[in-house]
Amino acid sequence: MRDELRRHQNIGGSDEPQCKFNETPFDSVFDIVVNKVTGEEFAAKFIKKRRYATSRRGVTRANIEREVLVLRLVGGHSNVIELHEVYETPSDVILVLELVSGGELFDHVCARECLDEVEAAAFVRQILLGLKHLHSLNIVHLDIKPENVMLKKRGDSQVKLIDFGLSRLIRPGHSVKDMVGTPEFVAPEVVNYEALSPATDMWALGVVTYILLSGGSPFLGDTRDETFCNITGVNYHFSERVSFCCGRHEFSEKSLKMTVVDW
Repeated sequence: MRDELRRHQNIGGSDEPQCKFNETPFDSVFDIVVNKVTGEEFAAKFIKKRRYATSRRGVTRANIEREVLVLRLVGGHSNVIELHEVYETPSDVILVLELVSGGELFDHVCARECLDEVEAAAFVRQILLGLKHLHSLNIVHLDIKPENVMLKKRGDSQVKLIDFGLSRLIRPGHSVKDMVGTPEFVAPEVVNYEALSPATDMWALGVVTYILLSGGSPFLGDTRDETFCNITGVNYHFSERVSFCCGRHEFSEKSLKMTVVDW
């Protein structure tokens, strides 16, 4: 069965061309494919190619090639999804990926409302290990959120980072600036159009940690602009609608102030 990826609502762009905000495109669908010889199942990601330079539909070849390059570089880690093959048709590029069938961490949290500190810490540790691997290769994910962390299997606690469509390879001495990510998870440097770095991912992980422990999003406002103001002002509060068990309040607050650890 083929389902469109569930994602946050596309937020469009701003008035200034250099401040156009990029989210992972909706021009991708997943299917399950089977190796006829071995019977092994894989996930196939169909990426619709942009047919014309002036078109807004589909993904540019440069962006597809960047995602493929990143996936090839980051392979081989237990907390990162594995790319197996790449195929191309006249209309699509097809990425044959490791099948992770346990569902999104987002759904896991929604089913439980929030996690206890021990379970949350176990998930955060795995995400950190995946990010450590990425950052050691000078790669930043740039879209860390519960929807992009998948449980390997149902009932399994192992998680994997997925969806590298927005990732960047930032070589030493180079600077990359881009309005990229999902609004409520982006770091201040994204909003301020400043240089991206591993710290950008670490900020997002702090937000994810808050969500795991509370079920609420710390910086989310009623509008995109309000969300961005909350982020740049580090303006968050522990809503009365969000219940923290003993110890979680302090742990969550520390998570929101995370910086890059010394790998």
